[in-house]
Amino acid sequence: MTVEGTAQRKNTRGSSKRTTAAKATSAKKASPAKARNSGRPEQAEQDQLVQLLTPEGKRVEHPDYSIDLSPDELRGLYRDMVLTRKFDAEATTLQRQGELGLWASLLGQEAAQIGSGRALRDDDYVFPTYREHGVAWCRGVDPTNLLGMFRGVNHGGWDPSTNNFHLYTIVIGSQTLHATGYAMGVQKDGADSAVIAYFGDGASSQGDVAESFTFSAVYNAPVVFFCQNNQWAISEPTEKQTRVPLYQRARGYGFPGVRVDGNDVLACLAVTRAALERARTGQGPMLIEAFTYRMGAHTTSDDPTKYRADEERVAWEAKDPILRLRTYLEAEGIVDEAYLASIDEEREALGKRVRDAVRAMPDPDDMAIFENVYADGHALVDEERAQFAAYQASFVDADAAEGN
Repeated sequence: MTVEGTAQRKNTRGSSKRTTAAKATSAKKASPAKARNSGRPEQAEQDQLVQLLTPEGKRVEHPDYSIDLSPDELRGLYRDMVLTRKFDAEATTLQRQGELGLWASLLGQEAAQIGSGRALRDDDYVFPTYREHGVAWCRGVDPTNLLGMFRGVNHGGWDPSTNNFHLYTIVIGSQTLHATGYAMGVQKDGADSAVIAYFGDGASSQGDVAESFTFSAVYNAPVVFFCQNNQWAISEPTEKQTRVPLYQRARGYGFPGVRVDGNDVLACLAVTRAALERARTGQGPMLIEAFTYRMGAHTTSDDPTKYRADEERVAWEAKDPILRLRTYLEAEGIVDEAYLASIDEEREALGKRVRDAVRAMPDPDDMAIFENVYADGHALVDEERAQFAAYQASFVDADAAEGN
């Protein structure tokens, strides 16, 4: 299957001593049931966690969520995650080489994105943040189109209506409002499609998200809120974001929330599929907290070694979502060496295509930023355009002078 063919598979920091002492006192008073979520791997075992595939690659069942996939579908999920990780790695390297201005990696979050992305129907609508490269893949958006904005050559690169996948949103949390409003519109239109909004644990502290929860609950909007809790909002750990597990916040707004193992692609698929169907059938919104981990930096401008212990990363490496699924597939005889080799070949071909496409992107027109600011023009914009043009021309004059 070609890379383009993915569209066909849509359905299938330290504290002062006083602060430390205060925390210790608080901890003594708190009961185990009310203990603050530490945002660390071991905390996952203390809270409800939907899991269908263990870190060791063992298949388990869950009383509320089940899934039965064919060998082709299972192989497809593996392929999706491998190729998405390759694309993400190439984009990170291209940024380090000066080809992109910035990149937000999804490394470690492939299962959350591919699992939820493959749960969507064609007529469902997606509102992403700026890290949902795996979901974009599932919606058939060409990976190279994701890179134009990060190279500075366009404002998005794709038509949202073509794939029902909205443009990336840089403003933290605002897309949840967009998703809620869109879902309310879907409801008024009488359609049976659903809407899904992606955001991170850091965005859950934004007022926009709280407003979205309120409106979606009151209006019983067909929207699923998918929070990828990767433990770190840049340098802020989850324990600085919330006193309870994130999924429990939904209760206060009047709709259910569930925590799923975000490194388990099968669980993410099953839970998201159920939540979407719930929304489509008029049962209102639902919050999914995908408990996962950001293996790399927040973006390429970030250095996680300044605030995060390496031991934490190592612990999560043992829960790698791709290795987990591969172990299961090999144990069940669903994949063999020939299939794995073919995926490796496709992965390398994708990497080359991404590199070639980015380097072939034309430089944007420097003066284009002044276009379409006002429909009928504006004197101040005209003045700024002239000033910028003169500034740009000064470099040409300087180069000519050096040549003489």
